Amino acid sequence: MGSATAHGPRLGVWIIGARGSVATTVVVGAAAVAAGLAAPVGCVTEQQDFRSAGLTPVGDLVFGGCDITGIPLVKRAEQLVAAGVVPADLPASVQRALDAADGEIRPGVSAVADPQEPQATAIAAQLTDFRERHGLERVVVVNLSSTAPQPAPHPAHADLAALRAALAGPEPVLPPHALYAYAALSAGCGYIDFTPSGAMLLPALDELARSIGVPYTGNDGKTGETLVRSALAPMFAHRALRVRAWSGTNLLGGGDGATLADPSAAASKTASKARSLAELLPDPVEGEVHIDDVPALGDWKTAWDHIAFDGFLGVRMTMQFTWQGCDSALAAPLVLDLVRLLGRAMADGEVGVQPQFAFFFKDPMGSSEHRLVAQYEHLRTWAAQFAGRSGLEG
Repeated sequence: MGSATAHGPRLGVWIIGARGSVATTVVVGAAAVAAGLAAPVGCVTEQQDFRSAGLTPVGDLVFGGCDITGIPLVKRAEQLVAAGVVPADLPASVQRALDAADGEIRPGVSAVADPQEPQATAIAAQLTDFRERHGLERVVVVNLSSTAPQPAPHPAHADLAALRAALAGPEPVLPPHALYAYAALSAGCGYIDFTPSGAMLLPALDELARSIGVPYTGNDGKTGETLVRSALAPMFAHRALRVRAWSGTNLLGGGDGATLADPSAAASKTASKARSLAELLPDPVEGEVHIDDVPALGDWKTAWDHIAFDGFLGVRMTMQFTWQGCDSALAAPLVLDLVRLLGRAMADGEVGVQPQFAFFFKDPMGSSEHRLVAQYEHLRTWAAQFAGRSGLEG
């Protein structure tokens, strides 16, 4: 269908929020790994369990996207160097890759229009143009934009025919992030909701994905505190230790901290965090998750959790842990994993929600499994079926 490297057809990656910290780290990291300038630390798909799954090599990913800001990726990379996120010598070493991705970033949609159908058509046309100009077999769209409130309920969300009719009418029925999901699916792209936007929870968009014949996955990338919870909570359950309370405090800086200072935006994040504990533990627990904006932290985040539990004879005990990490460095390798895996699912003709990717998400769509080890085994088993099969042909 189009140009290909010695490895096989290339895979397009279109990022919503393409000039953000995570997106910039993704592009820098992919170029550095492909050039042998950095080891693929944190990339699950580079482990032995996935070497024979026929995944597109990192060097064969073609990046593009959209953003409402116009800061060049090279400048964003320099800002990440100053923040201690990216090694000082990398931006210059991978500038060609940054410039190439930068040239494929289009102005983003920051406000809804009425009617919305022309906006959706224009976005879909950008994706089609991106795919055709680069001769790409497949394109995966990744939502890395700021956390957004859940779409307000609307009758048009219930089925695809009603949604299509409403998008042509005078009343906006989809927020920008959901409009992007609609356009991406309409253009035949796979979709990853790495941000807790809730767009793909709308029945009409699930119907659209299945009618077009493309896969999607999400919801809310699992990078820090919830990752630890999904490993620790099964320990208490398996050892028959009764957890009475589990409280968490999250300190965030940068764009995420500012966005989550808005209670309506934070609600989707705290809900996804809380839901995992409800699924992992046999009894209800007290406690909440609090998120505080601390601008001085920049791209770094700290989570402190306090767990109160009962042991034999009702003896009360506690456990506390602190997780400190760089959000972009934690998220970027997972994004690379997901685009390669969803690209593989597209090549194999998978359609609709993909529960095998629950391992990567706080509140996985299509799956109620939250135990980290069980999620990994599901993912590994799915990937093992492709051993010895290329899967990269169009």
